[in-house]
This record gives sequence, C-alpha cells and structure tokens, in this order.
Amino acid sequence: MSTIEQSRHLATAIPGPKSSALIARKTGAVARGVGNTMQVYAARAGGGIVEDVDGNRLIDLGSGIAVTTIGNASPRVVEAVAAQATQFTHTCFMVTPYEGYVAVCEHLNRLTPIAGEARSALFNSGSEAVENAVKIARTYTGKQAVVAFDHAYHGRTNLTMALTAKSMPYKHGFGPFAPEVYRAPMSYPYRDAEFGKELATDGELAAKRAINVIDKQVGAGNLAAVIIEPVQGEGGFIVPAEGFLPTLLDWCRKNDVVFIADEVQSGFARTGAMFACEHDGIEPDLIVTAKGIADGLPLAAVTGRAEIMDAPHVGGLGGTYGGNPIACAAALATIETIEADGMVARAREIETFMKERLGRMQADDDRLGDVRGRGAMIAVELVKSGTTEPDADLTKALCAGAHAAGVIVLSCGTYGNVLRFLPPLTIGDDLLEEGLDVLALVLKDL
Repeated sequence: MSTIEQSRHLATAIPGPKSSALIARKTGAVARGVGNTMQVYAARAGGGIVEDVDGNRLIDLGSGIAVTTIGNASPRVVEAVAAQATQFTHTCFMVTPYEGYVAVCEHLNRLTPIAGEARSALFNSGSEAVENAVKIARTYTGKQAVVAFDHAYHGRTNLTMALTAKSMPYKHGFGPFAPEVYRAPMSYPYRDAEFGKELATDGELAAKRAINVIDKQVGAGNLAAVIIEPVQGEGGFIVPAEGFLPTLLDWCRKNDVVFIADEVQSGFARTGAMFACEHDGIEPDLIVTAKGIADGLPLAAVTGRAEIMDAPHVGGLGGTYGGNPIACAAALATIETIEADGMVARAREIETFMKERLGRMQADDDRLGDVRGRGAMIAVELVKSGTTEPDADLTKALCAGAHAAGVIVLSCGTYGNVLRFLPPLTIGDDLLEEGLDVLALVLKDL
C-alpha cells in the first residue's frame, strides 16, 4: 500500500509557488519543444495519487500515459530495483549477459498470445521496439512496404513518425520521413456510423475496405507487415468493430504478410486482459510492448513467432541499454504483481465502474458523443451539442478545469476532442468516483 494519503487535497492554487519556480527554471534550461500537460512538479506518487512539491495531492487518471499500471513506487518493484542496483547497474547484455534479461523474455514468451514457439528481444522504448519489429518483418519476408492505419500512433523516431497518422504535434516540420510506409482506413465505429450502420458494426466489412486499399495501393507481393494497435491510443482509444482484426490477420496469413500488434499502450493488464488482442481472439505474428512492462523503468520488447524473430542475423538486433538489468528487475516484479494481485480482474472492475458513471453523464449531456474503451483504458469523445462535430475547444477547457481542481486527465484523438482515462489499477473506487464528480462539475460549468 502507498504511504501517501489517498485523497485529493489542494494546499495551493495550481500551480503552487514551488512549481511556479520550477516552471521558470524549466523555461531557462529545457528545450521549448518538450511540453507539459500539467504545470505542477511531482514530489511523490503512489496508489491513485500524485503529490506535488507544494503539497497538493492530485487524483491520477493518467498513470504517466499508461506506464505506472500497478501504481507508482509499487512495493515489489521498489524492492527489486534496489536489490539489483546494489549488484550492478549495467554490463550490456550484448557484452556480458545476465539472467534478468533471459527471465523477462521467458515471461513474455509465456504471457504473450503468440501461436507456437516464441522468442523475445528487449529494447528501451515503444518507438525503438516498433522499429525493430519492422526490421524483423522485412528480414523475414524479404519485402519492404509497411501498412499502418488512420489515427495510428507508433512513436516519434523517423520511421515511427512515418507510421503515425497525426501531424501536430508529432510530425509537423520534421520530415522527410522513412519511405515505403502506406496508410489504410481504420475501423472507427463512432465515425463510421456516419457512412452507415453496417460499416460501423461489421468489422469484417470494415476490414475488406482496408484490404481493398492495401491491394490497390501497395500489393501483397510488396508488403512486409501490417502494424496496428488493437485499441488505438493517441488516435482516440478507438476499439475496432468486432471481426476487423481477425479478418485482417487472416488476409495477412494468406499473403505472407507479418501482422504486428502494437500493444505499447494497451498491454500488461491495461484493457482487462493481459494483452488487448486477446479480446479479439487473435494471435499476431509479432507483438510490441513497452510502457506498463516495467512500472516506470525504460523497457520495451518485441515478442513473436520463433521463425520470424530468428530471421535477423546475429548482431542485427540489440542496443547498448536494451534490457537494462534494473529495468528487467522492475519488469519481473511488475509481472509478479499483475499476476499475484489480480490486476487483470481489477482492470475489468474499473471498466464497469467508469462506463456506468460516464454512461449516466452521457445520457444527461449530448456533448458526450461516445463512451468507449476496454478495462482501465476508457475514453469520452466530446462533440458539439446536437451534432457529431468534434469539439476540441470543449475538451481543452474540460482538461484545464480538471487540472485546476486537482485531477490529472489527458486528451487525445485525431481531432483533439477525446478525453482519455488511464488510471493506475491500484486506484480506489472512491478516488475514481471523486475524479469523475469533478469532471461532471467542470463540464456543467462549461
């Protein structure tokens, strides 16, 4: 249990004087391009609370963008990190390897829904893992083209920016981007309903639309991989219609195309399953993970079918810090906590709680156009009253009001009109309810 009192408390205005002083220091020291969602500086965090340097306690509905899934400073993780740090902090697995790296890969191979024998490789970030997944797919198939989807987010490196759909703030001014990247239409039920109920509810039909684009613009003979988020993250927590992912996977298998599931944001119990693709009953060829894998320590992985993972030559995969021993220790403790403490079931409880409450809010306010998501990965799409027109201004104002009241929330979506909730699975129902109470009051005032 966290030693931080699990209650919202505002000791000062947001930001307080100490945070304001740090904001001024940041302006003089940190590159302008590094932005902040909230103008507060953290001092401690645990459970469902982040405490800032001024003593304000904020309800955490963001988990550092889905990273601290089992809560900040989780006891097993703290103990494991401290123990490893006393032994050694780095040797480079490619030089003098160590058991922790191997153990993490063994657990990933066990947990990840991959058909048949599996292998894993460890990296530092989601972007790095995505790039390596593409490298592996290209080596295995001998083909170059990669298809990503509308509303996708895959990272901030050159190749992953090319895969990412949204220009601002991720791509604008940073090109040219990596070649041989193509885009297909995503199943987006709320928006697809504008083109007919059948397209919104029939995932197989939506997949055929995407496959038609792929066939015409790329051709399976040129295509190394299709990469997709089983639940899109930055794109707006979009859950594709039932049948969309299985139909795509079936087409990939028939055409020797590697199916890559990007589970960086949706993996590790976040959606009420260990991995989001389990909800659709699919077994991808490669699965990319990061964020929640090590409860705040930088670690990422590619896990996949052994024959695909083993395609690159020896020395073709790696990196100086990839699978750092401290991060591996954190990952092993994170996996133990998820399994021992019933975190998958807790994510499902959070989904039930939040959807029920948000559903009641939606019934009373038509500006809540859609409530969607899985597990503790829930979103509200905000629109102008009486329409389905995205309302980015309302979303921005709602976030600002929540922040001022001591509730950490995040926005996302191609149109900037989606409020996303990523609470740590250790948060109590009382804090969830209070956080949503605050949002309801701010929304009413707006």
